[in-house]
Amino acid sequence: MRHLLRLFAIGRCFARHDALFVLRDAPLGGLGRSAVGLFQLLFGRRRRDLREGERLANALSDLGPSFIKLGQVLSVRPDLVGAALADDLGRLRDRLPPFPWTAAKASIEAELGKPLDALFSGFEPEPVAAASIAQVHFAETTEGKPVAIKVLRPDVEAAFRRDLALFAWLADAAERHIAGMDRLRPRDVVATLREWVAIELDLQLEAAAASELRDNFRDDPDVVIPAVDWQRTGRRVLTVERIAGIPIEDRAALLEAGIDLSALAARVIRIFLKQALRDGYFHADMHHGNIFVATDGRIELVDFGIMGRLDLPTRCFMAEMLGAFLSGNWRRAAEVHFEAGYVPADRSVEAFAQACRSIGEPILDRPVTEISIGRLLAQLFQITDTFGMRTQPHLLLLQKTMVTVEGVARSLDPNINFWEAARPVVEDWARENMGPEARLREVAGNVAEVARRLPAIARGLEALASTVQADGLRLSDSSLAALADAQRRARRPLLWALWAIAALLGLSLFL
Repeated sequence: MRHLLRLFAIGRCFARHDALFVLRDAPLGGLGRSAVGLFQLLFGRRRRDLREGERLANALSDLGPSFIKLGQVLSVRPDLVGAALADDLGRLRDRLPPFPWTAAKASIEAELGKPLDALFSGFEPEPVAAASIAQVHFAETTEGKPVAIKVLRPDVEAAFRRDLALFAWLADAAERHIAGMDRLRPRDVVATLREWVAIELDLQLEAAAASELRDNFRDDPDVVIPAVDWQRTGRRVLTVERIAGIPIEDRAALLEAGIDLSALAARVIRIFLKQALRDGYFHADMHHGNIFVATDGRIELVDFGIMGRLDLPTRCFMAEMLGAFLSGNWRRAAEVHFEAGYVPADRSVEAFAQACRSIGEPILDRPVTEISIGRLLAQLFQITDTFGMRTQPHLLLLQKTMVTVEGVARSLDPNINFWEAARPVVEDWARENMGPEARLREVAGNVAEVARRLPAIARGLEALASTVQADGLRLSDSSLAALADAQRRARRPLLWALWAIAALLGLSLFL
């Protein structure tokens, strides 16, 4: 009943924003369609001055933080909502009116266990930013350091719990009762959303994310990550050093400061790829509002509530897939999808290669400045239905961030050559992780693992023989001899591999 009442409120909001079109193709049955028609009749308004995606984004914004996050997830699923709708949802901004200063002050003091005056010598009651989950105030510590303080909205946790329970209920019903919905994995999408929210609602986790990213870029001359003030940070309050850069969306101020916008656009792309490829840990919300530029041209990042991780196989897949598309190697583009397990093994590699060609061929001969990585990924998602590809939740953040970063770069320089900007990072990473040296390290690692396990294997064989003999079931001499021979054969490849590695290392000293 609780979910049904919430659905009533949601339906009324959608009707008010003329956004009930989202149910146009849903298998609702006669009763469901009658209910939609009634909502439109009672609460609906015609808003033909706005595109469908704009109307949906407005409805989601009105419904609060949970629905704004849902809209952000859907913005990276053009296969589910269509390219035009996904594009409009990608512009969704979770900006809301600020909550009262008295509530922020009470939350800070309750979380940190001290009066505000004991923590800060100065505090600006007017927030500098207000979003769906938290708002940010500027202050100065008692030691005289300028800081930014992020404070969660009152009762935001309860709002998310309520709506995430609704999303899970709807996803479960859809996956069980709507044909083909299991391929889109709505339950997994909701689980991914739940993970994002869990981190965003615990500002100590966000602080740890900022600290890890700062460590990764400690020696990088292009990036500034603000330091965390751990003594003034808790679950609902995060304090970091204040940055004084220019918002990256303020082109006029950047030009006045003498910043080269083309070089800045390339720097944004390289910084993202360093995170995703080099570290496998990336800022997954790199929109304009979270990027600032220091007067010396360095990139300053803020807001670390949404972070993504990629293991090495996923990074190899990403590099190989994009490389295959750009070189026109459609067979290889198909093979990497099968090797990663993203396409069912019973499907045709040749047919999938043909589908990849249908996406890549139209862009292959175009100037690289006209190739959109976001559009390429969106088109790739559109062929998922034909080949039974299931949604990969761990790739949702990657796709979302790649599209966002490309948009930021192109807003600075519409003619940015994405691939030329990315080339140094991609080539360095490929040489380090996919070249002969990387293969040698992988072999050495496998050999070391086998060597580590051999004594345990030998002890296991001896224990087995002793146990069998103690129980009166003696192994024959020929069986024991066979086991000993097998053990010798197991050691032989190990010895050869160790000799080969030693020879290669020795040879490298003279090259």
